[in-house]
Amino acid sequence: METNKNELRELTISFALEVSDLCDNIKGCHSYVEQIIRSSSSIGANLFEAKYAQSRADFIHKLEISLKECSETEYWLVLLHRKNKISTEQFNKLNSTRGTIQRKLIASITTAKNNAEK
Repeated sequence: METNKNELRELTISFALEVSDLCDNIKGCHSYVEQIIRSSSSIGANLFEAKYAQSRADFIHKLEISLKECSETEYWLVLLHRKNKISTEQFNKLNSTRGTIQRKLIASITTAKNNAEK
């Protein structure tokens, strides 16, 4: 299980860095760029915070915040793509990674909730 947690943490770091690097090259849409950098980095930040949660409920809550930030990041990716600030290839690559993170977060939340019921 710890390997899966570390894998997800590393994936969120890589994802946030990829988004940040992409945003370095976007001209205009300053508010969109700021928002996507915040939301994409917040996915991992909340995941890291969950490691030191004060309770199982707090742990689940942090994971759920990460999931919300993941969804918000999808929104900003869509907007940047529709405004032609990122290519379809860039969009597809980042959104695929984001989707992987989302699925892993959902699985982690489900597992944590099931373990809380035991």
